[in-house]
Amino acid sequence: MTALVDPDDVPGWMSGLVKATAETDARAFTRIKPPPDGTGRPAAVLMLFGDGPDGPDVLLLRRSDTLGSHPGQVAFPGGAADPTDDDPVDTALREAFEETGVLREGVRPVATLPQLYVPVSGFVVTPVLAHWDAPSPVAPVDPAETAAVARVPISHLADPANRFRVSHPSGYIGPAFAAPGMLVWGFTAGLLDGLLALGGWERPWDTADVRDLDLALRAVEVS
Repeated sequence: MTALVDPDDVPGWMSGLVKATAETDARAFTRIKPPPDGTGRPAAVLMLFGDGPDGPDVLLLRRSDTLGSHPGQVAFPGGAADPTDDDPVDTALREAFEETGVLREGVRPVATLPQLYVPVSGFVVTPVLAHWDAPSPVAPVDPAETAAVARVPISHLADPANRFRVSHPSGYIGPAFAAPGMLVWGFTAGLLDGLLALGGWERPWDTADVRDLDLALRAVEVS
């Protein structure tokens, strides 16, 4: 991890996470390594934590059902790097603004995590950890890309009642979170799973509770 600020220069509830990420590597989030030949497409996501009305929270979005890539999935704001971007931080902030309207002036990047490879899309993703110093109103900017935007409390994600694992027909089994109107799974859930543990927020939960992905998605749709 590359620290961008002093770990003590963030709110107390976040300092443990920043300090812990300084001592970890990509294995805390995935066992999949980027292609050794560097053929993956550079991308970045913004893991934006803020002081919300219900305690510390994180910004998530649900992708439009009409998108060709990862339709309907819940994700951190982010996307592919543009040639005009200065670095992964610039990519994450630009994409977050384009998708949710979050103003970069109110966001303080605090660290970049090791690159993570997403085989299904071929992206090599740099997660950018940030604190929302001055929150701005957020909402879907383009409904063709973003269906919903939400600030989800960390306490909700850490609640064992909202945690389980999902199984995909491909054989994939991984962590998942039930959030209001959203099912978080896949790459984003893997990141959140690691962040909760590193931040000291994780509570014991039933890892043996494995649910069919399609059924879990339908449960969210009818709730």
